[in-house]
Amino acid sequence: MELLLDPNIWVGFLTLVVLEIVLGIDNLIFIAILADKLPPHQRDRARVIGLSLALLMRLGLLTIVSWLVTLTTPLLTIGALSFSGRDLILLLGGLFLLFKATSELHERLEGRSHQHSQSKVYAGFGVVVAQIVVLDAVFSLDAVITAVGMVDELPVMMAAVIVSIGIMLWASKPLTRFVSAHPTVVVLCLSFLLMIGLSLTAEGLGFKIPKGYLYVAIGFSILIEFFNQLARRSVLRNRAAVPFRDRTAEAVLRILGGRKAASESSGDSPAEESDEAAKVFAAEERTMVSGVLTLGERSLRSIMTPRSDMSWVDVNDEPARVIEMLRATPHSFFPVCRGDLDTLLGVARAKDLMADIMEGRSLAKLSCLREPIIINEITGVLSAMETLRRSRGQLVLVADEYGTIQGLITPIDILEAIAGDFPDEDEQPDIQVLDEGKWRVAGATDLRYLELTLDIDPLPVDHVDITSVAGLLLDHFGSLPETGARAFMHGLEFEVVEVTERRIAWVQVSRAVEVDDAPIESNPG
Repeated sequence: MELLLDPNIWVGFLTLVVLEIVLGIDNLIFIAILADKLPPHQRDRARVIGLSLALLMRLGLLTIVSWLVTLTTPLLTIGALSFSGRDLILLLGGLFLLFKATSELHERLEGRSHQHSQSKVYAGFGVVVAQIVVLDAVFSLDAVITAVGMVDELPVMMAAVIVSIGIMLWASKPLTRFVSAHPTVVVLCLSFLLMIGLSLTAEGLGFKIPKGYLYVAIGFSILIEFFNQLARRSVLRNRAAVPFRDRTAEAVLRILGGRKAASESSGDSPAEESDEAAKVFAAEERTMVSGVLTLGERSLRSIMTPRSDMSWVDVNDEPARVIEMLRATPHSFFPVCRGDLDTLLGVARAKDLMADIMEGRSLAKLSCLREPIIINEITGVLSAMETLRRSRGQLVLVADEYGTIQGLITPIDILEAIAGDFPDEDEQPDIQVLDEGKWRVAGATDLRYLELTLDIDPLPVDHVDITSVAGLLLDHFGSLPETGARAFMHGLEFEVVEVTERRIAWVQVSRAVEVDDAPIESNPG
C-alpha cells in the first residue's frame, strides 16, 4: 500500500513504462521482420508468441538481477575501492547502457539506418520462433538494466515491464509508426539511457546519485519535447495550409539550390546542400524548373503582351504605311482592326497581308482574314496553352469582362514564362545588368521573372492583379510617380528612371544597404 501512495514511485513507474516501450521498439521491429518470413496466417501468432517470450524473458532476468544486486559482500578490492557482487553488476550494467546509448545515438545522428531484406521463401514456424527467442534475450538485457537503474522495488519493475509489453501487444503497429515518424523521441529516450547508465556506473563506484534528480531531469525533458511536438504540429499545419503546388515548387527549388524557402521550413534544407546544388544546377535550369512548376498558378496578365505593346493593322491606313509597319515588325500574325483595337475584324498572317496588298486588293476587302480566337483574362494559363495548341500557330487575343481587348498571347509568351525573356529584334531585354548588384528593369517586367533573375524572396504584393514591376510601384506610391522617385522593399532599392505615356517605362533596381522587412517610401517624387 505504501508503494501506491508514494509519488516518486508513480513517477518512476510511468517513466520506466515509456522507456521500456521505446527500448522494446527495436525488438518489436525485428520480431515483425522475422514474422514476415512466415505465411500470412501465421504472422500475428508469431508476433504474440515473440512478445510473450520477451515478457517472460524480462521478468526472469529482473528476478535474477534484482537478487544479484543484493549481494553486498566485497568480492574485489582495487586500491581504496572495494567491489561487491552488486557493485559489479551495477558497474557493468551502467557501462553497457553507456555503450548502447552512445552507439545508438551515433548511428541515428549519422543518419544511418538498418537495411533488411525480405525473403520470398517462407521459413518454418519453429525456426522463426527460435530466432525470436535469441533476439528477446539480447534486447531484454538493456531493458532489465534500465529498470534496475530507474527504481529500487522489484514489484514496480515487473509492473512496468508487464504494462509496456501489454501496450506493445495491443498497439504494435501504431507504436512502430509513431517512433518512425518522431525520431526526436527516440533520441530523447537514448539520452535518458545515458543518464541512467551514468547513474549506475557512479553507484557501482560508490557514488550514490538520488533517483529524484533523474526524475526531475527526465520530466523536464519530456515537457520540453511535448512543447517541441506541439510546435512541430503547428508548423506542419501551417505548411499544409499552403497549396500543394506551392509546397512542391518550393521543395524542388531548394533541391536545385534556388532561393531559400520561407523561414518556417528553412531547417529542412541545410545551407550546405543548397550551396552544393547551386553549383551543380545552373541558374537557367532553376529558372526553367521554377517556371514549369509555377505556370499553372499564374494569371494571363502576367505573361501576355499588354495592349499598349501590341502591333496591329488598321484598315484605314494607307497600304504603304501598312507595308512599312509589316517590314519593321518581326511578327508573323497581326490583329486587323478598323480605327481602334476594339473594332476587331480578324487576324491575318503577315505574308498574306503583303500578298493582298501587292495584288492591289483593298484593305477593307482582305481575303486573308481569319476568325480571331478570344479568351477571357481570367482563363488559366494551362487552359490558354491548350487553346494555343488548337490555334495551330495563330495568336490568341485576351479580353476583359467587358469585351475590351487587353492583350494577346502566343506560344513564345508561354516559353518566356518558363525559360525567361526572348526579346524580339525591335525589343530590349526586360532586365539589363548595369553593374554588380544593379539592374535596369522594364516597368512591364513580370514580378516572378524578376524574383528568379535576382534570386530574391517574393516581393510584397497586396493585390492579385499586380503582376509587373510598374504595378508594384504604382501600388506602393498610390499614383504615377515622377522620374527619380525611390522605394525600398525587401533589401532592394527601386528608382524610377523613365516615365512615358502615363506609365512607368524603366526602373533601376539595386541592392539596398539596409534591409527593411516592410516597404519604406523615401522619395515619392
